[in-house]
Amino acid sequence: MRRREFIALLSGAVSAGPFSAWAQQGAVPRIGVLVALAADDPEMRRRLAVFRQELEKLGWTDGRNAHIDVRYAITVSMGPELAKELVALQPDVILAQGTPMAAAFQSETHKVPIVFVAVSDPIGSGFVSSLAKPGSNLTGLALYDASVSGKWIDMLKEITPSLARVAVLANPKLTFDYWLRAAEVVAAQFNVKIIPKPAENATEIKQAIETFAREPNGGLIVPPDFSMLANRDLIIGLAATYRLPAVYNDRNFVMAGGLMSYGSYIVDLFQLAASYVDRILRGANPADLPVQVPTRYQTVLNLKTAKVLGVTVTDKLLVAADEVIE
Repeated sequence: MRRREFIALLSGAVSAGPFSAWAQQGAVPRIGVLVALAADDPEMRRRLAVFRQELEKLGWTDGRNAHIDVRYAITVSMGPELAKELVALQPDVILAQGTPMAAAFQSETHKVPIVFVAVSDPIGSGFVSSLAKPGSNLTGLALYDASVSGKWIDMLKEITPSLARVAVLANPKLTFDYWLRAAEVVAAQFNVKIIPKPAENATEIKQAIETFAREPNGGLIVPPDFSMLANRDLIIGLAATYRLPAVYNDRNFVMAGGLMSYGSYIVDLFQLAASYVDRILRGANPADLPVQVPTRYQTVLNLKTAKVLGVTVTDKLLVAADEVIE
């Protein structure tokens, strides 16, 4: 769906009725935000800055005619407590990054509108009944379709022609099965075997990678996963130690020293999320606002890491890259 068409669709979903209760009472609306990176993380600052800037363009300025409460959940376990804290502030709308945070809010309230960002499987996670008609107090921006797994394997095969084994590393309590099934569907096309590597914490991640790296011709896929993001530096370090080519879902990993990534522009999602927040503050019902799946993706390569790993970045990958770290 093109951005212009999507905004038009959102506009059509706004009711002609009055604004929400805060507007009728002459109060300032409150926006709760729960994100998945630390407050001092450069990428997180960038995403929140874009969100605030877009809100200002739409007429909402924090500290003037809106109040934004931001909380940072750097581990999965922090989600429920911070969600409870934000709901207690009685926000008019909430922005939640990632599946665990959206789930935490879903457990806390069925009344407060929730706009999620970067959720892998909104239908399978039980957040919405359909993308076109969510039917609940949750709506927002999906991360991407599971078919992106084929692109990840293709990139690994391109950079490691001898690739025969691909490990999928993710938390079994989150969306592990979703990504594992998607990788298994396309594995035969690339003549590789998918090896499930469920891991929930640093100890399990270390054991999973060390065990997998004992055999040759392997590659690693790190799909969207809150636990993997929290252990980003550990995963990148282990991949370097064992000279294991890895593809990540987010440029954030590559900026931190990972080999390569392919995924949606998360900053774009935060920008679009402001449109949802705006529509809801102006009276729209989240149950009627369609979930958008991104159509723009980016490939990021780290040539310094490629040299360390001893792999060759082909012209095909270089031409496809949107960003190259040298």
